[in-house]
Amino acid sequence: EVQVVESGGGLVQTGGSLRLSCTVSGLLFEYYDMTWFRQAPGKAREGVACFTHSGTIYYAESVEGRFTISRDNAKHTLDLQMTNLKPEDTAIYYCAAANKAYETSGSWSSLPKYHYWGQGTQVTVSS
Repeated sequence: EVQVVESGGGLVQTGGSLRLSCTVSGLLFEYYDMTWFRQAPGKAREGVACFTHSGTIYYAESVEGRFTISRDNAKHTLDLQMTNLKPEDTAIYYCAAANKAYETSGSWSSLPKYHYWGQGTQVTVSS
């Protein structure tokens, strides 16, 4: 079966840093666009950063310049290095996979593309 597992969340103060990791098994990792989403209580899920199968990277405007996404196809992992964290970054962060066939069927953060999701990891940024 397909497994998507996130780790690395925690509690940090404003201005701090965290590195999130996602490990994927059970699918052909190189054929998938990989994206970090986040969701705060009572709010809609939003795309944070995407690393496509072909090497294109996208960021939400709210994290541009602060977050860095990376992937290792040999290890089947996706990472998110987060710096200069702000209280508005507080959310559950999810790792999700979309088959490359859907890359042109909407934006990188279009939810219907993503068929495989992790359980999420909590990130809390205190003032």
